[in-house]
Amino acid sequence: MTSSSINNSRIKRRMKKLMIGIAILAAILIGIRSVVPTHIDKSRNHVMQHQPYKLSNSSKSFHQSLFIGDWHSDSTLWNRNLLEKANHGHMDLPRLKTGNVALQMFTTTTKSPRNQNYNNNDANSLDNITLLAIVQGWPFRTWFNLTERAIYQAAKLKNAIKNSPSSFTLITNRQELAALINAREQGNEIVGAMLGTEGSHALEGNIDNIKKLYDEGFRMMSLQHFFDNRLGGSLHGRSNAGLTAFGREVIQALNAQSIIIDVSHSSPQAVSDVLSISTSPIVVSHTGLYGFCPSARNISDTLMKEIAAKGGIIALGYWPAAACDTSPQQIAKQIAYGIDLVGAQHISLGSDFDGAVTTGIDTSELAIITQELLKLEVSTSDIKRVMGENMKNFLLKQLPEK
Repeated sequence: MTSSSINNSRIKRRMKKLMIGIAILAAILIGIRSVVPTHIDKSRNHVMQHQPYKLSNSSKSFHQSLFIGDWHSDSTLWNRNLLEKANHGHMDLPRLKTGNVALQMFTTTTKSPRNQNYNNNDANSLDNITLLAIVQGWPFRTWFNLTERAIYQAAKLKNAIKNSPSSFTLITNRQELAALINAREQGNEIVGAMLGTEGSHALEGNIDNIKKLYDEGFRMMSLQHFFDNRLGGSLHGRSNAGLTAFGREVIQALNAQSIIIDVSHSSPQAVSDVLSISTSPIVVSHTGLYGFCPSARNISDTLMKEIAAKGGIIALGYWPAAACDTSPQQIAKQIAYGIDLVGAQHISLGSDFDGAVTTGIDTSELAIITQELLKLEVSTSDIKRVMGENMKNFLLKQLPEK
């Protein structure tokens, strides 16, 4: 055998080993992306184990008569098909229909600090969502750009709507909402979906991205998440600061663009600053009430009263840090407390479903909340308001006309 033949043979063996190595690496990556994301999802979005809730016929009937709306779900963060019922997590279209939900706000999570907690988070710590985006196989453009992460999650929702237009529709203005209301009144089970952000770090510090996100269909933006950002202090950050100069510019731009402002993770001073600047009423899309559940997650009842006094909406969540318990009875008690605190016209539902939280129900089981409110002798008119009428009426005033 010539030296040339020997070299060719060696090259072939090396190429074969290289190809085998690449194939093994590809198989590992495929395995990671097919198994790891589901494992993370299942480990983060729990429903407490329970026996099936027993509902009276009258409770079922009343619940089915309601227009139900929820201000906060992070379901677009996960690699699930929203059109198919999953055996884990909290929300998808089949379960929304079972729960008789008419309108759901989908909020896009774009950054989350490592060792996330309710007391003190470093904005510069390693970001959990970067790792999740890579593991879940999101496009490269989303790996290091928060605006692109929000847009990608919006595209996932819009793709689901495109594939099921008779069951799912995007709401971006009053005309579309009026059409949804009319369809529901005619007995159509179509579900309206809206887009919001989980924190305005999704702007990447560029105020022009407000218009970009608006054009993508976003109609609500929260200011902070679990860390301080360029707009100001988080309830869970390190500064306890109010709005920055950039944050004040953003508030004015959001008002001008008819985008609803959400202060669900903002510091008390930031909330006060927003109330002093905003020309439109604001929303707390997912929260608890400190006087009912004295948790680091919840801002004071005094601030909640100020939000309500300016026409705002306070949407109450179902997880332990918000309500101090996940049971339907506790959620109903929290709602009743909120009604007494600020008036029924200012209380809504803000589940935080699929937001890496544990709850006592998924969205298909919402009727048990209605039943528990009836047991507490909350009036049917107040229950209607809380379960969705407040959200519907607020949006009919605050959304752009078309």
